[in-house]
Amino acid sequence: MTDAYSPDQPPDPQNAEAPLHRPGIKSYVIRAGRTTQAQTRGLMDIWPRLGLNVADGRQDLDALFGRRAPRVVEIGFGMGGSLVEQAESHPDTDFIGIEVHAPGVGKLLDEADKRGLTNLRVYREDALTVLEQCLPADSIDTLQLFFPDPWPKKKHHKRRIVQPAFVELIRSRLAVGGHFHLATDWEAYAEWMADTLAAAPGFANTAGATTAPYVPRPAFRPLTKFEARGEKLGHGVWDLIYRRAD
Repeated sequence: MTDAYSPDQPPDPQNAEAPLHRPGIKSYVIRAGRTTQAQTRGLMDIWPRLGLNVADGRQDLDALFGRRAPRVVEIGFGMGGSLVEQAESHPDTDFIGIEVHAPGVGKLLDEADKRGLTNLRVYREDALTVLEQCLPADSIDTLQLFFPDPWPKKKHHKRRIVQPAFVELIRSRLAVGGHFHLATDWEAYAEWMADTLAAAPGFANTAGATTAPYVPRPAFRPLTKFEARGEKLGHGVWDLIYRRAD
């Protein structure tokens, strides 16, 4: 497949053993920004109750939530609107959000508290570190990665979070039968995702033969303001859902 802006080759599927943490290479950039009063309240007052730290080590998720329930982890929840909506709409499911940007974490925590949510916890950490050090193997029912940075320039493709080693790490944390749900508004990145997952062992695409590799936006994925604005402008969005087969 080709990139709209430059020749684009997906990562080598045989390179799943490549290190996840390469010096100086991150899939995100920390952006400076003003923190509102509500966001500060979330970070200061609500964090002790709903926040999680890598220093806490490997989590016992049953003990963390005080029950055994389906578990959803979302990487890069942005300002948190979609994740809060999911948590409120599905009280019988437990959610863990991972985000590095303080304003988004603060806003999500403030909103979760205002809605009285008890089925949501948050990491303000690098997602790779959380997956490696904090989440047990075979413990997650759904892993969500919605609209990650597409890093469209070819020289930056190494920064894309969807790489063979990352996909293998996701597989190890999903329960057998669990789902990896990705969404992007960059068609070339959607193709990259599809190629990478197609080459990854232990995953099966849930799309039907007529729509493969993409699926229509599932009703359970809330429509974000960013996505709604893009729809009005005629921008496409591609959803991919893969099941851990073994």
